[in-house]
Amino acid sequence: MDVTSPANGPWLVVGLGNPGPEYAMNRHNVGFMVADLLAERIGGRFKRAGKAQAQVVEGRIGPPGPANRRVILAKPMSYMNLSGGPVNALRDFYKVPVANVVAVHDELDIDYGALRLKLGGGDNGHNGLKSMTKASGADYHRVRFGIGRPPGRMQVADFVLKDFSSAERKELDYFVDRAADAVECLVIEGLERAQSTYNS
Repeated sequence: MDVTSPANGPWLVVGLGNPGPEYAMNRHNVGFMVADLLAERIGGRFKRAGKAQAQVVEGRIGPPGPANRRVILAKPMSYMNLSGGPVNALRDFYKVPVANVVAVHDELDIDYGALRLKLGGGDNGHNGLKSMTKASGADYHRVRFGIGRPPGRMQVADFVLKDFSSAERKELDYFVDRAADAVECLVIEGLERAQSTYNS
């Protein structure tokens, strides 16, 4: 059992992205894509979360018994650089310890489709993480989904707000599925097991 995470407490899994159809297939929105798939797996539909500026799904993952976990899936609706406020409001409302928060986000410094899971650390210039860390501290889990670096002289801001390329989209469903598996493994079996299985 991962000692950093109270096993009996709920987990808050936050997919980071920007709201609105114009952003839906952007590289920056891969966190939303993973959250949507996890919601589908637990048979839930996202709905507005009271006063918090977010959409949520509540459910359980894992086999029946002690490994079963209560999970709140969330998509902040505040735009990426203001994600911390909605996440903090949800954390307070559901009484989730920071160590039971998982941020799923795009990562420039990792090859496309590769995953890295970790607990704590810096934000590496990612505005969603920067906002979450400012609101709650840095000691939450991250599932980092590689999108690679921009080609040529393309600006980072332009790259992350562009849709995945047609070549990337051929493998996107597989990589999103694998990232959802990694989130489930992290929540059910702990960080160490999830890292050894999914870090690539």
